[in-house]
Amino acid sequence: MKVKKGFNLRTVCGENIIVAEGLSNIDFSRIISLNESAAYLWKNIQDKDFDADMLVSLLTEEYEVSNEKAQEDAEALIGQWKDAGLIAE
Repeated sequence: MKVKKGFNLRTVCGENIIVAEGLSNIDFSRIISLNESAAYLWKNIQDKDFDADMLVSLLTEEYEVSNEKAQEDAEALIGQWKDAGLIAE
């Protein structure tokens, strides 16, 4: 998988949000907010091919979390990003 072009992480008023840049990505109907760990993952996968295993590795290296919980969280996050149209396979 890969992050689609035109989506970038920005911090606005202390909140991590995904900003769509470029006319083809403009959609003001929703704002995509990321918590600290999701923002950490986003920063580490931009411009890279990634999969759930890579996210699990990043999570377990950075946070005190079990492999099982990291796997569950990574799969859920990938599903959310797919639903939001932020990533492509």
